Amino acid sequence: MLAQESQLLFLIVFFVYGLAFFVMGIALFLEASRSPSLAEAQLLLPLALFGILHGLHEWFELFLEQASWMETQIAEDVFIIRLVFLAISFLSLGFYGFLASRLQKRETLFRLRLPLITLGFYFAIIIFSAITAYKSLPLDTPSLANNLIRYLLAVPAAVLASIGLRIQAKEAQKDKRFPLVSNLNWASFGFGLYGFSQLFVSPLAVFPATHLNNQNFFLLTGIPPEVIRSITALIITFGLVRAIQAIEVERQEQFQIAQEARVDALERVKEEMDAREDMRRELLRHIVQAQEDERARISRELHDETAQVLSAFSLELAALNNILDEEQSDLVPNLARLQDLSRDMSQGIFRLVHDLRPAQLDDLGLVPAIQNLIGQECCKMDLKVSLNIEGKSQRIDPLIETVLFRVAQASLTNIARHAETEKAEVKIRFNKNQVALNIIDEGIGFDPAEPFSPPAGWGLAGMRERVESVGGKFNLESSPGNGTSVAVLIPCNKKEE
Repeated sequence: MLAQESQLLFLIVFFVYGLAFFVMGIALFLEASRSPSLAEAQLLLPLALFGILHGLHEWFELFLEQASWMETQIAEDVFIIRLVFLAISFLSLGFYGFLASRLQKRETLFRLRLPLITLGFYFAIIIFSAITAYKSLPLDTPSLANNLIRYLLAVPAAVLASIGLRIQAKEAQKDKRFPLVSNLNWASFGFGLYGFSQLFVSPLAVFPATHLNNQNFFLLTGIPPEVIRSITALIITFGLVRAIQAIEVERQEQFQIAQEARVDALERVKEEMDAREDMRRELLRHIVQAQEDERARISRELHDETAQVLSAFSLELAALNNILDEEQSDLVPNLARLQDLSRDMSQGIFRLVHDLRPAQLDDLGLVPAIQNLIGQECCKMDLKVSLNIEGKSQRIDPLIETVLFRVAQASLTNIARHAETEKAEVKIRFNKNQVALNIIDEGIGFDPAEPFSPPAGWGLAGMRERVESVGGKFNLESSPGNGTSVAVLIPCNKKEE
């Protein structure tokens, strides 16, 4: 019964031993593949290989022990495979220690010359003792190979890994990565203890196995070395898995920082674009305002000066006609023609004055100005236009009224000239904080996506710029054979009296 309990305990210890390292190896491998940019993750790849191979070796040894209890014959190649697994695992561990040690400064590594010299003497003594014993004594070759692997590979590799982890912890401490520092120190301690446990091998007539072996350790402590190795495996796995978690947290923090930086950059770009758009709109607004001011100035000058001069000229012609006597009757036809020309010029100037700046727009507002446009100008263009007003008509910002009037004026002119239709509709909708204008016709339409279509020069770009200058939206919908719809929506406030 005692033997069975001992065997069961042995199985549990070896299973936990192998499981701890195997889980550690898988976790390290997954983290390294997930975060290849982190230096720690790249360094942990050899540790991952060690954990996986060493875990498989311990399960392999568990299988061999079970086979020996059952007195099953095992081929010699199986033992060789086990030893290969063991050797490669420790070589991977040593390779990690070598890579991690390179993080240390050269002058600090120079201080290790004494430990390295000591390690050289250690290798020389082990190898000399093994060669001497092998020549003089009949030794079990697999046992000798197992002991040499642990003496020459396991112990130095574990020490190097412990030093490498400690160096990584110091490097992490410089960057104040304290969670990573603590866990790496735990793993470093575990590997140091693990290296010490590898000195206790199978009893063999080879120094130091004659004294440092698992039997003497058990007699001295009452605990098998495998138990110590299992505990160290759990410590190492605990430290490295927690280190992985710390690296993952750092990776998430870096990702969060990168995301925040990206969001900040996008916000800055958006702010710059918004600022440029505001500047563009303000510039357009000033341009539109300057254009309308110039139109108003020219209109006033034409009305106040040129039109008055023409009126005075017409009156002078009429007065001259009255004082001509019968002897000068041949001049009457010429004088009449001058009067007609003067009258036509005056009418032309008054139309130009109205086109430049309709008086109804300034005096009465948008709706009366458009009504006058439809009643007088559209009749001259043989265009029948229906006007629909939704909401309460009200005065709004003069510049916005001007923009809406110019869009309506240009759109109706385009319809009369190009749409090949006699009907059109104008809709004006007043809401609380915005005003909408729609001009619709059922004419021939066109393709807005075609840059070289005939309507390209109809002033659509100018209309859009005018609307955008006051913060509005301009939309054009048209297709060949389906007419055209111009829609304008401008936010506005009621004009203060």
